[in-house]
Amino acid sequence: MRHETDSNSQIIPVPSGRAYRVSSPAANAMVTRELADELQRVLERFAIEAGFNDRRPASVFFKPGVFGHHLLGRAADIYAVGGVGIAQWKRRWDEACRRAAQAPDPAARRIVVKTEPVSNLGWRLYKAMQRYGRWAQPYGYPIQLFGPWTRAEGPWKHISDRMLRAHHDHIHVAK
Repeated sequence: MRHETDSNSQIIPVPSGRAYRVSSPAANAMVTRELADELQRVLERFAIEAGFNDRRPASVFFKPGVFGHHLLGRAADIYAVGGVGIAQWKRRWDEACRRAAQAPDPAARRIVVKTEPVSNLGWRLYKAMQRYGRWAQPYGYPIQLFGPWTRAEGPWKHISDRMLRAHHDHIHVAK
C-alpha cells in the first residue's frame, strides 16, 4: 500500500522489525519513508533493550492521526505497546509513583523505584523515543515528541494542559 504526497516523498506503512511487530493495520501508520526509517530504528533499539527478539517480539499499535502533518505522513501516533494501551501504562506508572511516595521504609521505596522503570513498557518506549529519536522541531515550536509523560520527562516540559490532555493516551512523534 503506497500513496504519493508529492513527487519527492512516498507514504508507506511503518514496517515491523526483528524485535517488534506492528500489530495495527498498515493504514494506521502511513508515514514518509524518513519517518518510517526513524521509527524502525528507534523501535528496534527499544525492543531489544526491553528484552524482546525475533522469537518474542514486542507489539506496537498505531492509530491514524487527524491533524495537519498526519495527513502528509510526517507524524505517527502509538497507542499501545506490548498489548497494553499507553494510557494504561501511564496509570500503572502513576500508581507506582504513589506507592513509592507512601512506602513505609526506604527499602520498600527502592523496590518500586527500581522495578517500575524496567517493567513499564509504555514509559520505556517514551524514554527510548526521547533518547534515540531525531524528531522534528519546527522553528518556534517544541520537539515533536508528546505523550502522557511529557510534562515530567520532557523533552519539552512546558506543555500546555490542552496539549497534555490531547496526548494523554498515546505517544506522538513527527519527523
